Amino acid sequence: MHFRRSLVVLVVGGLLLAASMNSVIAQKSERIAKGLWGGPHISIEVGAESAKLEFDCAHGVIEGPLDVDSEGKFQLRGTFTPERGGPVRADENQRALAATYAGEIKGNTMTLKLKVSDEDDTETFTLEKGKTGRLMKCK
Repeated sequence: MHFRRSLVVLVVGGLLLAASMNSVIAQKSERIAKGLWGGPHISIEVGAESAKLEFDCAHGVIEGPLDVDSEGKFQLRGTFTPERGGPVRADENQRALAATYAGEIKGNTMTLKLKVSDEDDTETFTLEKGKTGRLMKCK
């Protein structure tokens, strides 16, 4: 009798542990939804393993998995390349700067904070899934 009760407790405990592990694994595999995200002064095209960002006078790239945690929060590393108005020389090289893109997704709304490595300030953007960005390009 004691053996059966111990066996039942072990089996139930194992099943609960397995279910809990599956839940943790599922939480870790959440990603930013693919497609277009847009808002004032920003547009993001999210692909399976990267994202391309367009700003009024810059562009950026995030390479690698676009993971979010169970609360919809993320912190991703990428690049930010400033642009300038006027003609661009053929031999002119644009300098990509290291950047951190952090934020949170709630439903179809993303709050994105951009921190360029050389600067102290962060800039915050609000985007919506499926919307086009409202950009005023420098060019």
